[in-house]
Amino acid sequence: MTGGISEILEDYRLSEIRIGTIGSHSALNIFKGARDEGFETVCICREKDAIIYERFKIADNYIFVERFSDLLNGEVQEKLRKLNTILIPHGSFNAYISSEELVEELKVPLFGNRQLLAWETSREKQDEWLRKAGLTLPKVFRNPEEIDRLTVVKFPGARGGKGYFLVNSPEDFHAKTEEMLKRGVISREDLEKAHLQEYVVGVNLYPQYFRSMVRGEVELLGFDRRYESTADGIGRIPANVQLEAKVNLTYTVVGNFPLTVRESLLSDYLRMGDRVAEASCEIAPPGIIGPFCLETMVTEDLKIYCFEISARIVAGTNVGIGTSPYAYLLHGSEMYMGRRIAREIKEARERNLLKKVLT
Repeated sequence: MTGGISEILEDYRLSEIRIGTIGSHSALNIFKGARDEGFETVCICREKDAIIYERFKIADNYIFVERFSDLLNGEVQEKLRKLNTILIPHGSFNAYISSEELVEELKVPLFGNRQLLAWETSREKQDEWLRKAGLTLPKVFRNPEEIDRLTVVKFPGARGGKGYFLVNSPEDFHAKTEEMLKRGVISREDLEKAHLQEYVVGVNLYPQYFRSMVRGEVELLGFDRRYESTADGIGRIPANVQLEAKVNLTYTVVGNFPLTVRESLLSDYLRMGDRVAEASCEIAPPGIIGPFCLETMVTEDLKIYCFEISARIVAGTNVGIGTSPYAYLLHGSEMYMGRRIAREIKEARERNLLKKVLT
């Protein structure tokens, strides 16, 4: 825990801790989990979005902002500290606030290792982390002229797959990028940061983990897969019409499905989570704190490729609210990622270990 945040926590009334987050992404999950563990909640949101949290009766306190980056405003942070708020980061933190700002300018205790949020936003750092953990990664091309197989073009940050597309040659890359630029799906700035990654043919599986600093273990809490447009919608269009219309696949995430995987794969996924956690201790001590997710592809011969990591709660955990078989096996009924976060905070408070789970 950083010195400044440690000092801020000293002024908190620990019996009145509230759990807060930005009102988007997986906030319902986080707020419901907090409520189930006896915490009040703080929602930092735009007024137009408040209907979500009001309708589901899940937020106790509201701080309204014009944009999510206003979280960094001194007045907003002061309100959060007065409410004894512990913030839970999710994808919108990385999407709307730079990792440098999260580390240097956010003066509110945050559950998790904020140093690792910077690793998540860099494709190169992600690859370094995953390779250090001994995971199998798809081939990465340094520039478009190297492309010699089916390749997915990705962009940095928590974009929910928006703007991703497939190419199979340098010529295909240049033609599709021009088309995407004309449509306004991507920008020239995006293109300069494009990540070119071999597309492995198989089934997407997204395992969701929780590293408990209080209990000293890594838990596998669930799996999901994504529902993506136009990748999942294109199957409704006959092949000849697709060719005539020249439809380009994109991967904007619109939802998630829960999954139960074949049991023989679990040993691999359990070890992968352990190795990723171990590697995180080397690259950014004390390593990952709380939730993380791997994005993987399983081929027909059951080989697992890992192509991305999220160092915080992911939206796919929303499918597991009260239903995941893996969370049930570990904790019994009604456990899910938002509640697991809140329970870790509660147990850390009870054992005087809050400084171990906050940065």
